[in-house]
Amino acid sequence: MNAIVTGATKGIGRAIAVKLAEAGYNIAVCARSNIDLAVLAGDLAYTGVKVFCWTADLSVKDEVYRFAAEVGTTFDKIDVLVNNAGVFIPGSVLNEEDKSFEEQLFLNLNAPYYLAKYFGKMMSEQQYGHIFSICSVSSKEIKENGGSYAVTKSALLSLNNVLRQELSRYNVKVTAILPGETLTPSWEGTAIPADSFVKPEDIADALYTILNLSSGVNVEEIILKPLNFKA
Repeated sequence: MNAIVTGATKGIGRAIAVKLAEAGYNIAVCARSNIDLAVLAGDLAYTGVKVFCWTADLSVKDEVYRFAAEVGTTFDKIDVLVNNAGVFIPGSVLNEEDKSFEEQLFLNLNAPYYLAKYFGKMMSEQQYGHIFSICSVSSKEIKENGGSYAVTKSALLSLNNVLRQELSRYNVKVTAILPGETLTPSWEGTAIPADSFVKPEDIADALYTILNLSSGVNVEEIILKPLNFKA
């Protein structure tokens, strides 16, 4: 089996890549850093699966499609696509610079759109596959100082819903995962206790559980929040 995980060198994406590799999935990943990709490939060597790494900036359309084409050449089929790569830039819509919105839009929405379209067509021809969109609780809840991020993540959830409607007729499943505060490198240095957060491994475990449900069921979305977040 073959899986694509974007944003797989750190945080949630890394936990998902590890979980799937340990389960026997060959993995395709991309990142802007050759060093980070090499570290990930080395860390996954013990699983014995194929790890395809490609250097790309997913905020650039041409690089997204180049990555997709290279994956399509490397793997003859794709079982799982995890659109995880994203960026959060704090700010209010009224006061932020336009480039803050644009950067989040390009990576949080445009890249998943291009990849889902490319591999969704492949999955429709295969008559199977599963696309996961790593959204956020901000897809539904407005957080202070997170205006443009919420806009792009809400749009990603909408994209997920459209994809599910269009692909279900081809036996392709589509699931949105909406995490709350998760202990990723973006929280590095925080004084908040670690057990106040969702762990990246929790999200990876939830995704893998969904993958192993019976063929006739589709989990439309799942929300994972800290039980007691203490900021």
